[in-house]
Amino acid sequence: MDEMLKNLDPAIQLLIAMAIMSLLPFVFISMTSFLRYVIVFSILKTALGTQQVPPGMVIIGLSMILTFYTMSPVFSQMYDTGYKPYQKTGSIALAIKEGSKPLKNFMMRQTRQEDVAFFIELIRKQPPKTPDDISIMEVAPAYMVSELKSAFQIGFIIYIPFIVIDLVVANVLLALGMMMLSPTIISLPFKLLIFIAVDGWSLIVNGLVQSFN
Repeated sequence: MDEMLKNLDPAIQLLIAMAIMSLLPFVFISMTSFLRYVIVFSILKTALGTQQVPPGMVIIGLSMILTFYTMSPVFSQMYDTGYKPYQKTGSIALAIKEGSKPLKNFMMRQTRQEDVAFFIELIRKQPPKTPDDISIMEVAPAYMVSELKSAFQIGFIIYIPFIVIDLVVANVLLALGMMMLSPTIISLPFKLLIFIAVDGWSLIVNGLVQSFN
């Protein structure tokens, strides 16, 4: 396989590189820690009930910055492992193949074994002998499914305290006979106050960053 990549026509290699470059936004969104960050922060925004605060662009920007922070060791490894084959052979295709291995290893550390096994069984008749035999395209869908599950589990845990506050406020208003007043209007300041008092942003960001292996 490596010999075939080395002997590819330079024009074909350039086309492959351009095609992969066009897919970089998709790779960044679906194959990095960005997926978990943006989902958890979106659930947090819904749980707070602040509607337009923080704006969607702020959530995406924060998710991107934290993604670069979390993924910086992986990105450095990708550059190192991809640059050396390119320097020796001049093959862009081989450099991309080798450079993608650290990203695949990162995804495998976050992915549940049952999810990887499911996608491998769909396209393989025999299981791979070693983790190195698993391709990045087999790991990617399993990683996305695992990340969605992890993000929603974290989001559920974050959501519970805000639901409790909403229920308490709703019961108090009901006991006072103020049934026409929306509980959300009253509970929002209390949710913001408690969230600020416990330094919620720092707690959630610290927990998310430490949740990656």
